[in-house]
Amino acid sequence: MNEYIVEIGKRSKAASSVMGLLSEADKNRGIKAVADALVDNAAKIISENEKDVIKAREAGVSEALVDRLSLNDDRIKAMAEGLLQIIELKDPIGEVLSENKLPNGLNLVKVRVPMGVIGIIYESRPNVTVDAFGLCFKAGSATILRGGSDAINSNIAIVNVIRAALEKEGLPKDSVILVEKTEREIATEFMKLNQYVDLLIPRGGAGLIRSVLQNATIPVIETGTGNCHVYVDETANLDMAVKIIVNAKTQRMGVCNACESLVINSKIAEKAVPMIYEALDSKNIEIRAVDMARDICKGSSMKTVTEEDFGTEYLGPCISLQIVDNVDEAIAHVNKYTTHHSECIVTENAENAEKFLNGVDAACVYWNASTRFTDGFEFGFGAEIGISTQKLQARGPMGLNEITSYKYKIYGDGQVRG
Repeated sequence: MNEYIVEIGKRSKAASSVMGLLSEADKNRGIKAVADALVDNAAKIISENEKDVIKAREAGVSEALVDRLSLNDDRIKAMAEGLLQIIELKDPIGEVLSENKLPNGLNLVKVRVPMGVIGIIYESRPNVTVDAFGLCFKAGSATILRGGSDAINSNIAIVNVIRAALEKEGLPKDSVILVEKTEREIATEFMKLNQYVDLLIPRGGAGLIRSVLQNATIPVIETGTGNCHVYVDETANLDMAVKIIVNAKTQRMGVCNACESLVINSKIAEKAVPMIYEALDSKNIEIRAVDMARDICKGSSMKTVTEEDFGTEYLGPCISLQIVDNVDEAIAHVNKYTTHHSECIVTENAENAEKFLNGVDAACVYWNASTRFTDGFEFGFGAEIGISTQKLQARGPMGLNEITSYKYKIYGDGQVRG
């Protein structure tokens, strides 16, 4: 195995032993120092970020993805604010989850403990670097970060600021280490570093997720792509539906909780489709729709939808549209194409709403609300490490509790097993 990545694993493992013993006050002190340092060094970080942005534009990257990559003073202040919010969260380490006195007199205590070393592989979005550090640090774990090559200058600048701030506070700077080599072979070897890394979390597109799942020997929490649907039921308040759809699709297009697929009930299609088309067309959103919807809006710019469109996470100004006859068909369509992230029903019918909420297989299912709320901040968790779309260990926005483990402490007074 590559000596470079093994050495990172060894350093991170050593730091995790120190991290597991830090007090809440020490952890909060370190996070506060990093928050202040990010703001103080904003100009330096933005300068390095501009190199990544220029390179992305030269490579023809879409503006939606350039937006995800870009940093400015406000975004850096928001990153620092996210860290300050983590300080306010209760330290999960040492929490007693259960306690049970056994018939033989043993006292069995289940307590929350740090995960150890958490590896994170992610694309673009350099704010992930700060979120990951803050959550892992507060949860008592060291973290190894492997960002994409498109954000390498930004990530190096951010991690250097974090490490310097921690070292100044007398805290282990190796509690966060960035894999600065961007070769794919290094990433693949990182995925196999199970001797040193306790958990691996991928954040990015379908290709990255698939690569990690295929190559990793470390336990993985899958954070999925977001082919998120909004279903407009026959009793929907159409003004509300349009408002939700426009927000879910256009408020920020290059994110995993943006709406990518629409499902409309046929009983209201004649009225709903033109309203939705007009609202999205005014935002320059291309709609790829079934024939019934295109017939309703004759002469519109709608394009013919394909099977591939129904399963596509566009991350840009495009959306698919299907028409169904009832909520059962809507559920079936969503479950066929869902990435198990966030789905929504707009309806005034409580029975249909509950059927959808219970029948759709996703981490987050909404009734009359935008899918854009699937976010650690919005859920009150503080910064998140990602949105888990699987069912083991964690599901939905992963905050502090979701990146810890537990152990049993057993107190006795001489018991032996007969």
